[in-house]
Amino acid sequence: MDQNAIGIIVLIAISILIYLGLAHRVLDRMRLSDRGALLVIGLIILGGFINIPLPFLPFNTSLNVGGALIPVGLAIYLLVRAGTRKEWVRALVGTVATAAIVYVVGSLINSGSTMEPAGRWAIIDAIYLYPLVGGIVAYLFGRSRRGAFISATLGVLLVDVFQFAWLINQGAPASYTMMIGGAGAFDAIVLAGIFAVILAELVGESLERISGGPKVEGRPPELVKGLKKPEPGIPTEIGDKVEGPQGDKEKEDETK
Repeated sequence: MDQNAIGIIVLIAISILIYLGLAHRVLDRMRLSDRGALLVIGLIILGGFINIPLPFLPFNTSLNVGGALIPVGLAIYLLVRAGTRKEWVRALVGTVATAAIVYVVGSLINSGSTMEPAGRWAIIDAIYLYPLVGGIVAYLFGRSRRGAFISATLGVLLVDVFQFAWLINQGAPASYTMMIGGAGAFDAIVLAGIFAVILAELVGESLERISGGPKVEGRPPELVKGLKKPEPGIPTEIGDKVEGPQGDKEKEDETK
């Protein structure tokens, strides 16, 4: 398949689900509207064909707009709009952990003697290996749908940065070309983010149903309401901001 093909096909499929209203609940819990999600998906698809050259580097390197810049911007937007300091820390730790574990697993399974660590012992293509491992790790660290999505997308993107550093250390020739966040990395980043959210949704909902519904004790009334019936402006994740006296109390607790 051509570069970005898998990621673009998946994004188009997700767009159809959003248009049909089948992803409304998940998007609400991530603090995204249907229109906003479709706009982001459109920008990612278009940005996937745009590469910004990075000058003064040992070999030809560029930054893919759809696979690098937009995911970073979306992650910042999600946290600034709905996250607390605790969720910022959790997402940051999840991103670093996802990147480290995906890179190590990828190096062990797909190690070889070629310029890029893949080939000799390849068991599964990195396009699928990275999202699979990244999605699981990101969910375990991010916990919420939003945290899992951020950890997965930025974690896999960070793996591409690790790969760039590895290539420099290996002395890649000046003729070598790399797109950070582009080509196969674009597909892996898209798949990792979607898989992490699906995992958070399925596991989270299953655990809630097994336990008899969302835990109410110790949680703000606004959050409990959002967990039971997501609506715009109502917190739906543990790390969401809570307005009013209860929200002020939470902020005081965080500073202690």
